[in-house]
Amino acid sequence: MPRPKAMMKRGKHMVRSKRYKVRIKKDDQVKVIAGRDKDKTGRVLEVDRVRGTVLVEGVSMIKRHTRPNPGKQIKGGIAEKESHIAISNVMVLTSGGQASRVGYKVEGTGAAAHRVRIAKKTGEVLEKRA
Repeated sequence: MPRPKAMMKRGKHMVRSKRYKVRIKKDDQVKVIAGRDKDKTGRVLEVDRVRGTVLVEGVSMIKRHTRPNPGKQIKGGIAEKESHIAISNVMVLTSGGQASRVGYKVEGTGAAAHRVRIAKKTGEVLEKRA
C-alpha cells in the first residue's frame, strides 16, 4: 500500500514531513534563476508542496531509456522529459516579462474581501478572480 506523500520514513519510524509554503501555482509563467538552466522560462506543470519542487515545461530535461514492451504497446528508445527543480530556483514572471517575488494583498471589504497574489517588484496583480 503506498504511503501518503506527506509521510516520510526516518529510520524505523514514519514521520510527517514539512509542507512548504508555496506561492507559485500551476500554469504560472516562471523564470529559472539558478542551476544549469538559469535564465530559461516556462510554464509550471506541477507543484509538489511536500518536496518543495516544481515541474517547469522545457526546463531541466532528462533522458529516459525505455525498453520496448510489445505486450503493453510501449515503443522503446530514448525519451526526453522534464524533471523537478527546487521552488527556490524559480521566480514568477509578470505580464511584462519581469521576474518578481510574490506577495499578497487584500482586495475588497467585508464579506467580499479576498487575498490576491501580487508581483512585489511592480505591484501588478498576478491573477484575476473569475
